[in-house]
Amino acid sequence: MPDSRAVARWLKQHMPEFAGSLELKKITGGQSNPTFQLTTQSGRFVLRRKPSGQLLKSAHAVEREFRVQKALAGSDVPVARMRVLCEDDKVIGSAFYVMDHVAGRSFDNPSLAGMSCAARTRVYDEMNRVLAAIHLVDIDAVGLADFGPEGNYFERQIARWIKQYRASETESLPDMDELMDWLAANTPADDGRRTLVHGDFRIDNMLFDPHREEVLAMLDWELSTIGHPFADLGSVIMQWQMPQGKEGRGLAGVDRVALGIPSDEAFIAAYCRRMGLPGIDRFGFYLAFCFFRMGAIIQGVMKRAMDGNAADPDRAMRLGTFVPRFARAGLEATRHG
Repeated sequence: MPDSRAVARWLKQHMPEFAGSLELKKITGGQSNPTFQLTTQSGRFVLRRKPSGQLLKSAHAVEREFRVQKALAGSDVPVARMRVLCEDDKVIGSAFYVMDHVAGRSFDNPSLAGMSCAARTRVYDEMNRVLAAIHLVDIDAVGLADFGPEGNYFERQIARWIKQYRASETESLPDMDELMDWLAANTPADDGRRTLVHGDFRIDNMLFDPHREEVLAMLDWELSTIGHPFADLGSVIMQWQMPQGKEGRGLAGVDRVALGIPSDEAFIAAYCRRMGLPGIDRFGFYLAFCFFRMGAIIQGVMKRAMDGNAADPDRAMRLGTFVPRFARAGLEATRHG
């Protein structure tokens, strides 16, 4: 827990909207950057900081989270209002930023239990709209052209996450080794698409209006960069193929037609219409990449738990048991698309 007095002292100097004392309360559920609700005399805010302990290079970049959300203010992409960024590690032991608290509803279960079929359909169409809006952002106009390097996004990402995975590896997984080799050998040539990508696009990273099927804020921009939009689209389909339940948060085995939830093909087709695309070739590669990257991410989460640095150690260890499943699913995507 950050030192609330240290946070209050810093905010009094750097955030004009801040007044009086503050109360900090940890927001549970995340496995990345620890998040806290700030209750103050001037309103409620949210603080995001880096985890404590030894971190992998380039991981947990709250500075990037702050920059991209600030740049998107006023765009078609719904984000919380950014207030201040503190890059001085001496204040609470790591960089942090403060943003407005958004009073919305979140959905951990993508089957959206208790909703009508029509409402579910609207939720997923809104999710599709936001995904396309992210990829249609004019990165030059919003000042994000330098938010990621030039060149083949997938080559860069595969190399990065292989390195990250190896740095947090706790056991030998032949399926993961095979998947990494396949991805490195089958990366498509750069097709010139270069857009903003969220990096962890899924329904539980969205806050919806309490009364309407409208996204008020897209959250958790830690993995955002300038890259290839099909990585985000693949991430959605990957998540839906996971098992149902609190940990998998997928739609495997769900009768989507009966619930009003679009099929993979229908969601991809709606996205292509919004983006003006005729379709997507070799989608199996993008799906395999997303399974690999998520496997590498949760391997890092589990390693932090083992090292005593996870935001929610028990859940981190449970998530870690999914790494072999992500590796197998990734290999399956390479074979069947």
